Amino acid sequence: MTTFQKKPSHTFRSERNADNRPSFKKGEPKLNEKSERKFGKTSEKPQRPTSKPLTVRVAKKVEKTTASETVSQEKKAKVVGEKLQKILARAGQGSRRELEEIIASGRVSVDGKIATLGDRVQVSSSTKIRIDGHLVNLMPAQKEVCRVLMYYKPEGELCTRSDPEGRATVFDRLPRLTGARWIAVGRLDINTSGLLLFTTDGELANRLMHPSREVEREYSVRVFGNIDDAMLQRLRKGVQLEDGPANFKQIKVVGGTGLNQWFDVTLTEGRNREVRRLWESQGVEVSRLIRIRYGNIKLDKGLPRGGWEEMGLEQVNYLRELVGLEPETETKVDVTANRRRTNIRQIRKAVKQHQKYRG
Repeated sequence: MTTFQKKPSHTFRSERNADNRPSFKKGEPKLNEKSERKFGKTSEKPQRPTSKPLTVRVAKKVEKTTASETVSQEKKAKVVGEKLQKILARAGQGSRRELEEIIASGRVSVDGKIATLGDRVQVSSSTKIRIDGHLVNLMPAQKEVCRVLMYYKPEGELCTRSDPEGRATVFDRLPRLTGARWIAVGRLDINTSGLLLFTTDGELANRLMHPSREVEREYSVRVFGNIDDAMLQRLRKGVQLEDGPANFKQIKVVGGTGLNQWFDVTLTEGRNREVRRLWESQGVEVSRLIRIRYGNIKLDKGLPRGGWEEMGLEQVNYLRELVGLEPETETKVDVTANRRRTNIRQIRKAVKQHQKYRG
């Protein structure tokens, strides 16, 4: 009688191929991923093409990157040259703020075409820039030595180049220049006297005036009214004006009697009539206002009203360093001459002209 032995239920674990790997028949369980890594794959079917879609995705990503780089390069290509107002400021045609107004009013042309605000120009030997039809000489201006004047502005003068009513301006008695012009660093209103700086470098003037530089301005002010500590504390802390909050960085009591008192106040910006408006916000009237310091430059006590003095290289470079500009290496001031005698002659001449003009 024939005896049949029962086959083990897990035959596939004992059946091996010649290379000692499990062998499976149709319908039998397959190895899991862990087993495949251990014994190797037995199927001869081709692997799934996982790399092809990946290649396509990478190609698309590269394609996008290339497109963005092209756009960036196109933008860079469009931004060619320098802003027109900056070129003209460096050429001594005024401050950037003044020149922006001149450009916006259609008074500037570049190579025969009326310029608009925001235009950039790549200056070359053939570039022709005109203001009100007058050709601007760009090349000599680039080599112009940076010069700075200290001027004692008297009351009654306007900070403008010309006045339709024929009133006196701060430019009337300044020394004449060839190939450049004096640019006022900020303004003082008609009833304010004191230190006013002028320079031939438009970039220096622009940076000194810009609020981000926070260059200190100090004023000596005489006020009329009742002043108490609470009022001074409000002015230090800040009050709201029509064009935004404002405050004095420092307030020092100088002297005075009764309702007339003198204070030295410090600001770090140059808004229109800001000192007067701050005091007026407290119900106090300003009866006298003199600017006595700009940055580290103090008004020379020996300088009469209407007189000017050109600064030496050390003071010029102090101002340039203050606003992040490269130092100047040349000066128009004769360091070998007797500066005191020269200054006396200049002061006397300025005072005579001032008296003649006012008379």
